[in-house]
Amino acid sequence: MRYLHLIRQTEALERHIDLLQWLQGDVQDYLSHDILLAGWGDFREGTVRHDILSNLPGARSYSDGTDSLPFLLGKFHDHWLAAGRMPCRLNFHEFDYLLGSASLPGSFTAALRGMRSALIHGLCDERNGQECLYVLLDTEDIPVEPASTALRVLMPSIDAALRRMTLLPQQRGGTSRPVRNLQEDVSGLSERETQIMAWVAMGKTNSEIGTILNISGFTVKNHMQRIFQKLNVFSRAQAVSKMKQVSLDG
Repeated sequence: MRYLHLIRQTEALERHIDLLQWLQGDVQDYLSHDILLAGWGDFREGTVRHDILSNLPGARSYSDGTDSLPFLLGKFHDHWLAAGRMPCRLNFHEFDYLLGSASLPGSFTAALRGMRSALIHGLCDERNGQECLYVLLDTEDIPVEPASTALRVLMPSIDAALRRMTLLPQQRGGTSRPVRNLQEDVSGLSERETQIMAWVAMGKTNSEIGTILNISGFTVKNHMQRIFQKLNVFSRAQAVSKMKQVSLDG
């Protein structure tokens, strides 16, 4: 019964700001968090859309630093599957290596650096064949209880509220397939090369990218040489600029 009044409140939520205010209100007594990440789609194929709900500076759905969010959501999804599709709590510092060595002030990456714990749960839309993942992030340790129980109980209502809301402009059209496919068509880069460029754009070194993709830094270097040749550039900065232009023109 203690969750019933919260569930009833979600029926009146119509906008993202309404949902954010609800999450930052009485919900905090059961689900303490600073950021809520929502991801949905095909996590195996990398076709993932996302929403970010938070009051923190830079923690916005399409602020700087969110380009590689599908990769991070994919890692969270792997942990959720390993936990038997049950709520699982993680030390967010395990994912520091995904943030690279640089982040702009006010960016989403900068907001993530202050996180300490993550609580993950999801659900499967059997009719559409998609999974929805919800990740709570907090600067403090999220208690296993009552947070895990609250997440299981409230998540269907949160999910239903988000589905009623109008998609953000960046979520409409053109996102039903992975970004990498679009870039392959226009730039000629392979899937692996496109993955590497996504991490290069976040300021990661060859060694860091190798750790993320489970390949050697030397292999990353070889990929980068081929990328330079295909894009007709001579530096990482030029490659990133070229890829951004390809994305805009495509």
